[in-house]
Amino acid sequence: MNKKIFLIIVSLAIVSGLQAQTKDGGISQKMLQQIEKAQPSSASSKALTNAIAANSIDDLAKNYANQGAIDTYFSNETPKQSIHNQKSSGRCWMFSGLNVLRANFAKVHNDTLKVEYSQAYLFFYDQLEKANLMLQGVIDNAKKPIDDIRVRFFFQHPIGDGGTFCGIADLTEKYGLVPMSVMPETYSSDNTSRMAKIISSKLREFGLELRDMVNNGKSAKAIQTRKTEMLGTVYHILALTIGEPVKEFSYAFTDKDGKAIGPAKQYTPKEFYDATVGGALNGTFIMVMNDPRRPYYKTYEVEYDRHTYDGHNWKYLNLPMKDIENLAIASIKGGKKMYSSYDVGKQFDRKRGYLDTENYDFGSLFGTTFGMNKAQRIETFDSGSTHAMTLTAVDLDGNGNPIKWKVENSWGPDYGQKGCLIMTNRWFEDYMFRLVINKEFVPQETLMQFEQKPTMVTPEDPLFLEDE
Repeated sequence: MNKKIFLIIVSLAIVSGLQAQTKDGGISQKMLQQIEKAQPSSASSKALTNAIAANSIDDLAKNYANQGAIDTYFSNETPKQSIHNQKSSGRCWMFSGLNVLRANFAKVHNDTLKVEYSQAYLFFYDQLEKANLMLQGVIDNAKKPIDDIRVRFFFQHPIGDGGTFCGIADLTEKYGLVPMSVMPETYSSDNTSRMAKIISSKLREFGLELRDMVNNGKSAKAIQTRKTEMLGTVYHILALTIGEPVKEFSYAFTDKDGKAIGPAKQYTPKEFYDATVGGALNGTFIMVMNDPRRPYYKTYEVEYDRHTYDGHNWKYLNLPMKDIENLAIASIKGGKKMYSSYDVGKQFDRKRGYLDTENYDFGSLFGTTFGMNKAQRIETFDSGSTHAMTLTAVDLDGNGNPIKWKVENSWGPDYGQKGCLIMTNRWFEDYMFRLVINKEFVPQETLMQFEQKPTMVTPEDPLFLEDE
């Protein structure tokens, strides 16, 4: 065959093959040519390509007009306390919640006494309770197909580190608290991923067995007996990795300088909870959120998102940001820190511990715009609550409007601003999502709104992912 004719036949075959693979909606050869033709080809574009290929995107997009000294003055600030470190774990919600409890204890004692709670102790029971929630959820939904959205939810997320302040309230009331010195962190409580994968795999195996038991007509008693045995296995894994939970201990309270103020006493975890928290947490606070996708001044409850099977689902009152700001200002002026959560990865200058919407200009760097508003970012999973921190200070202008905020973080005392982060109010309004506020700072009208019958939403909702 003539070489030229052969090459023509081969070329036609290739084009025919490409066309055969291109359905309506695919990238055709013509479309690809149009895309390629639209690419910039100037000398400056070449220089930009070289710069981006060899450098950090954040470094190149950094807005140097916004790199001045950070104003660290705050007109209203709660007393400082030690900064903890969650390390390689997703327990930010627990660190933030316990920050609030130990700050409340210090305030009751006029900041003359301090207490440091063990995150490892509470995390042990959080994991055990989440394992039970998964297994019982599988039992309750065993008649549904394995690919049902709710069944899939349990098998996809059998256990995890994340949570909210509701977990602090339910877990501490049920299991109490112990000092950090009595049950310190272990490698696996600081680095949770391997332990979580092992327990998750076992729970999935157990879940399949329980589904079979239900669908094979086993008695409720037999199923619960087997579930208890399964939880015994989970308990054993947790005890080996986090440590056996303390049942009784000796402890002496110390002043702010760490000096004991009296002889040590014997406590159980529940007795220590009573001595430092005083009473039930549930009923003393409300959770509010800012979700511009949904009507304001309405309540919402997240199905199956709780830490204990017999505990409380997350319930929120949806409020405009101005209302949330007013609640937070009242609490800070009253000397009370708050659990709060954010999309901390957005516009975050990690070196300075500074959050501002003008920190980075990605649009100019890439020659485009990023124009979604808060509601659009939420509904497309582009933004949502990812990290809990303890709201501790606000700086107000002469008219009482917030300029900037400060939070205690849980990434160690050397991170950011001595363990804290500073955020401008414009960033706060764009990327703040949840706040837990003591009822003493909430107007009566807002308290009444919180008591409305909530609209149930699913845990797959983009805004109701757990804080980590």
